[in-house]
Amino acid sequence: MLQRQFKVDEPNHVWVSDVTCFKVKGKYLYICVILDLFSRKVVVHRVSPKNSTYLVTSTFRQAYRNRNEPQQLMFHSDQGPQYTSNTFRKLLRMNKILQSFSKSGRPHDNAVAESFFASIKREEIYRTQYHSKRQFMKSVDTYIEFYNKRPHSTLNHKTPDGCELLHVQRKERTG
Repeated sequence: MLQRQFKVDEPNHVWVSDVTCFKVKGKYLYICVILDLFSRKVVVHRVSPKNSTYLVTSTFRQAYRNRNEPQQLMFHSDQGPQYTSNTFRKLLRMNKILQSFSKSGRPHDNAVAESFFASIKREEIYRTQYHSKRQFMKSVDTYIEFYNKRPHSTLNHKTPDGCELLHVQRKERTG
């Protein structure tokens, strides 16, 4: 349904999500992110020792609450088992959220989330030797804060935070 249409005119119309994993001290940790396609802002993220439906549902619930339960929302992801689970699909249906999936084996269908993970891996995670889960989580938090305040070429060199603020200011002026 998203069909690689990565430009939207309003925040909270399309969210994209993905999960990736990293090994820290011999144990896997999974990061789930939800990005707003309008601003490329990481709306929320969670780190967990398990790649599970709970990871995805809890991340979504937090984003949905933090963004004041947006209406007419599309949620796009790959076809991972967490996203296709009955529990997660029911959660989206209950909140009248349209679910969209990448085609199987087509990571470019979720290019915004994939690009975010490529950036965090290249710019932060692969450059650091982590000694604990806590250090890893703090590093992820710090990077995401930086990412949301950094200019993006796809946003005409605005920051994700700035892009959303500008949108709110325009809406207030036009009223």
